[in-house]
Amino acid sequence: MDSAGDIEMKDAVSDPQASANHAPTDPEQESEKVELQPQGEGQDGVVDPECPQFKLRFLLSGHKRAVSCLKFSPDGNLLASASSDKTIRIWETETGQIVHTFEGHTEGVSDVSWSGDGEYLASASDDKTVIVWSLEDREAFKTLRGHTNYVFCVNFNPDTNLLVSGGYDETIRVWDVARGRQLKVLPAHSDPVTAVSFNHDGSLIVSCAMDGLIRIWDADSGQCLKTLVDDDNPICSHARFSPNSKFVLVSTQDSTIRLWNYPSSHCAKTYVGHVNRTYCIPSCFLLYDRGKFIMSGSEDNKVYIWNMQTRQVVQRLDGHRDTVLSVAAHPSRGIIASAGMEKDKAIRLWFDE
Repeated sequence: MDSAGDIEMKDAVSDPQASANHAPTDPEQESEKVELQPQGEGQDGVVDPECPQFKLRFLLSGHKRAVSCLKFSPDGNLLASASSDKTIRIWETETGQIVHTFEGHTEGVSDVSWSGDGEYLASASDDKTVIVWSLEDREAFKTLRGHTNYVFCVNFNPDTNLLVSGGYDETIRVWDVARGRQLKVLPAHSDPVTAVSFNHDGSLIVSCAMDGLIRIWDADSGQCLKTLVDDDNPICSHARFSPNSKFVLVSTQDSTIRLWNYPSSHCAKTYVGHVNRTYCIPSCFLLYDRGKFIMSGSEDNKVYIWNMQTRQVVQRLDGHRDTVLSVAAHPSRGIIASAGMEKDKAIRLWFDE
C-alpha cells in the first residue's frame, strides 16, 4: 500500500435539485432519439426522467499539482489519475484507498488509458513519450518514442494490441504495443491534437484538435473518412465515440457539447449551461440504472450532468475550488470522479447509490 495518498470520508456536498435551465429549443434536435447501447444490448432508448442524486463520498489527496485526467478501469474497481506532477496514481473505487503511484515521466502527464483487460495503463506526457505500465509488475512495460512535441492524448484499441496517440506536433501516431513500435504517422491536423480514440470494434479512430476539426479515420489504412466541423469552428477539446459507435461526443471551447451523428454529418444534440472557454475539458457518457446522461467539468468549478435526451441540466455538483478539468464515469454503476486545477488538487468520488 502506498502511503503517499490520503483519503477523507465526506457527507453530501452535492446539489440534488434539478436545474430549471434548458438548452435552446430545436425541433429537429428534439425529434431525434439517440440510442447509445451497442446493437443487441439493452433497452428501449428512453431515459429515466428521475434526476441523479450524486453525493460526495471520498476526497482523494496525494497529487501535488493539477489533476489532468481520470479514468476508471474496465471493471470499475480502480481509478487512475494523471497529473502535471509527473505521476499516475491508482485508487480503489470502493474505499478510495491508494494502490500504487507510477513514476517515470520527466514532465507532466496529460492523459491515461486502460487496456481492455485492465492489465496495462498507457500515459501521455509533455516529455514527448507514451509509457505503457504493467499493473501486475507495477513498472514500465514499454516506452514509446516518436512524437516531436508534447503528447496530449492516448487510447488503447479494444484488443489492446494497438495504441493511438496525438499531440502538439499535430500528428496522430498508431503504435504496436507488444513491439513498442510506431506503425503509422498521420499528419492529421493543423493545430495540436487534443483527443484520439478508437470505436467499439477498433476499426475507426476519431480525433479532434485546436483547429476545430473532428476527423474520422480508418484504423487499418490511415485514410481520413470524414471531417466534421461546426459553422463557428470553435476549438475542439475532446471527442469520443458512443458505445455503439454511431455518435461522437465532442466538447468545444464555446461552452457547448455536441453529439454528432457522424455518418450523416448531423449534430443530433447540444448541451449547454457549463463554462468552457479556456481549457480542454472532456465530456463523457454516464450510463447506469438511473438512465443515460452526459457529464462534464466546468470553469465555474462545478460538474454538470445533463439528461441525454432532453438536454436538461439535471444535477450540478458543487465543492471544487478551481476549474474542474477532468471527469470520469464508472462503466456500469452510479459512481463518478472529478478533479481540478492547481487550487484544488483533491479528487472527488461521488456516488448515486
